[in-house]
Amino acid sequence: MRLNKKQYLLIGIILAVICAAYISVRGDTYTLKSSVPAGEDANTLEVVIEDEGVIELVALEVEDGIASATFRSVGPGTAFVTVRGNDPYIMRKMYVHKSGVITDDSFFGKCTGGGVISFATMIFLLIMMQSVILKYRDGVRDDLYSYRNVINLSMIIYFASLIIGELPFMFSRSSVIEMTDSILRSANRFSMVLFPVAFVVFLLVSVSNLRLMRMEGRNWRNMLGFALGLLVCLGTLFPGILGEYLQRSTVIDVHNERGLALYVELGVENGMLAIVAYLECILLGTIIFGIKAARHIPAFDKDYILILGCQVKEDGSLTNLLKGRADRALEFARMQKEKTGKSPVFVPSGGKGSDEAVSEAGAVANYLRSVGIKDSEMLIEDRSENTEQNFRYSMDLIRANSLAEDPKLAFSTTNYHVFRSGLIASEQGIRAEGIGSSTKRYFWINAFIREFIATLYSERKRHLKVIVLLILLVLMMVLIRYLSVVL
Repeated sequence: MRLNKKQYLLIGIILAVICAAYISVRGDTYTLKSSVPAGEDANTLEVVIEDEGVIELVALEVEDGIASATFRSVGPGTAFVTVRGNDPYIMRKMYVHKSGVITDDSFFGKCTGGGVISFATMIFLLIMMQSVILKYRDGVRDDLYSYRNVINLSMIIYFASLIIGELPFMFSRSSVIEMTDSILRSANRFSMVLFPVAFVVFLLVSVSNLRLMRMEGRNWRNMLGFALGLLVCLGTLFPGILGEYLQRSTVIDVHNERGLALYVELGVENGMLAIVAYLECILLGTIIFGIKAARHIPAFDKDYILILGCQVKEDGSLTNLLKGRADRALEFARMQKEKTGKSPVFVPSGGKGSDEAVSEAGAVANYLRSVGIKDSEMLIEDRSENTEQNFRYSMDLIRANSLAEDPKLAFSTTNYHVFRSGLIASEQGIRAEGIGSSTKRYFWINAFIREFIATLYSERKRHLKVIVLLILLVLMMVLIRYLSVVL
């Protein structure tokens, strides 16, 4: 069952109404419990209510060393309750809402029947996760290279972590404030669980980058893996360090529960953690999809196979990277010929840079000729300067030469570049399936991170919208905490 935003909102409203109705029916009484020393019983305990016009005592009993004092609401307001024997065992502030519901200690505190809030929240999360899983499954089937698939997969990862984190406490939370606090902490839990993995990966990527710089030269592009790993680790730890510093500092007072400074600090800290957790989910989703795309084998029904260009050597011969792409295209064409008897037309693509002796497409065409491919089996696109133009100009050439109304296309590129290339093709409405050639591991890691950053930047408007929404949700939950104290 796939749901849209209005249906999510409707389900949320229905669950909220059910919770409110259930709590309204059961919430006019509330029982305070506390352990008492041996020898204490109901006769030795005294209950003091400072404002009896708000609540009244209806039962007091001691069983197995636990004192239970049950109160009923009388009228809206605030009452302070003390249950004491030789010592004051229970001291509480009790709120009675206009609906007659009693909450403990704060305006949105625990109440009788409040466990339904946790249960309804879990149902809502499961419904959302199930809907996102269906969207993800359908999206992958319809278009492997839609960025929406990465978003959906990232949401699945986060929902799964949130649900798993909440399951042990599903029947123990009984207030709005407990649920908002738990959801606020979920980003921190996710990041901290992932931190050991992120730190180990950071060390491995750093070693890989050192080898890359030794082999390929020192420049900022060859340090992207190190920079991203460091950013993830610092982003995970910094909010906690900031919170600890403010707790010990006298710069601002974050200890006053009724002061705004505490809630500003909570908003900043949890907002940062939410953004870090979101970007970590996107990174995980991109890695999973990048691997999935690189390992994907297209259907053997292709009319054309596009070979995406990259830098050629000074003498016009192929670099190992470009040769790998051409060889991968040749391998796919051979596999298709063996399976179906159909030979695709090769489309080498790539223009001539100012520092290149021949065009990238021309260099690939020369290589294909050297292994027996005839000119009649090639279409050469030698104008493009980037991947977007590779696809656009190549499709123009294919449509001009193809008799088929909807020619089927595959493209060959290096493994780390398959997913982003597919995204670029999909954005132009071009249906194409990619195959990836292998490259050296130390190069692959940094190159994939470069592709991730490029994709993140190209989708920046979408990510900014999500980040703004996350910040608004964090602020809303912090506001609930603030109102729970000041009301």
